[in-house]
Amino acid sequence: MRNRILLVSLIVLLLSVTLAACAPMSQPAAPEPAPSESAPPEPAADGGATQELRPISLGVGFIPNVQFAPFYVGIEKGFYAEEGLDVRLDYGFENDYLKLVGVGESEFMIGSGDQVIIGRAQGLPVRYVMNWYTQYPVVLMARKEAGITAPADMAGKKIGLPGPFGANYVAFRGLLEAAGLSEADVQMESIGFTQAAALNEGTVDAALDYAANGPVVLEREGVPLTVLTLDPYLTIPANGLVTNDDLIENDPDLVQRMVRASIKAIDYTLQNPDEAFQIALNFVPEAGGENEAANRAVFDASLPFWTPKEGVQIGETRLEDWQAAAEFMQRTGLVDTLVPAEELFTNEFIGQ
Repeated sequence: MRNRILLVSLIVLLLSVTLAACAPMSQPAAPEPAPSESAPPEPAADGGATQELRPISLGVGFIPNVQFAPFYVGIEKGFYAEEGLDVRLDYGFENDYLKLVGVGESEFMIGSGDQVIIGRAQGLPVRYVMNWYTQYPVVLMARKEAGITAPADMAGKKIGLPGPFGANYVAFRGLLEAAGLSEADVQMESIGFTQAAALNEGTVDAALDYAANGPVVLEREGVPLTVLTLDPYLTIPANGLVTNDDLIENDPDLVQRMVRASIKAIDYTLQNPDEAFQIALNFVPEAGGENEAANRAVFDASLPFWTPKEGVQIGETRLEDWQAAAEFMQRTGLVDTLVPAEELFTNEFIGQ
């Protein structure tokens, strides 16, 4: 059982978890990206010369993944081409793309709100222009018999996470603060990316992992879990479309077209999940075959994260959430300075 869970966990980890990572401050350089995907050129409306599309680089997670389904849908269904864009997905590390976008060497990336706060605190003029994940994707998972039903129940327990970095650590610190606890009040265990296996074999009482990774693995194995999410205690704008101040100022039409097509792709994915999953398999064929059932579970677990919250448009984030996130990041020492919330995002391209 242990070997099976470890193997399944590693498969899902490689195929699903890397997109949402809030990367460590220092990482090795990204490898050469996998071949990019792009939409075929659109024929002109009059049947004449092919419309020339503007190539756009979109930096996403480390490897092709079914959790990028909305972007695959946007490419496959021609939503980006309709806006005159030839979107190509580049795979690599989030903090590398943050720097490239910040210095204007790349137009867009998918990044988490906490990374945008880190970037602005370091002087990078990056700005969040569209929400993609509507909930923070990292959760605390515990076996039911551990009795962890609220953040305060972490006291005295062994809590596993890859290390003191990244989105897992951000969620950990957020849950500790919600309970009025410090790291000294729990037994923090650095377990690498073996959360599901470590939890199953009892090495830890609970572990931080992505909602579409460890919980999916263990629930498929029939392990009863309690899962705690960060959002009831602290809303940190999760993964979304990030660009830079210069592009917003000098080419707002490009940003508008990118946002409009991406929102259309998200909405189509939510309205047509079966078709969207099949489109994703066209772009990630290794997720099919004997891996299809596991990856469909990952895809299904991702759907709630693309679903807008009540009263909020697809793509929109709120000033008060950015303010709370910036204050949390500064208060907990994750950044050295309080970044003004209004510098972190804009909703001007939403609903247009």
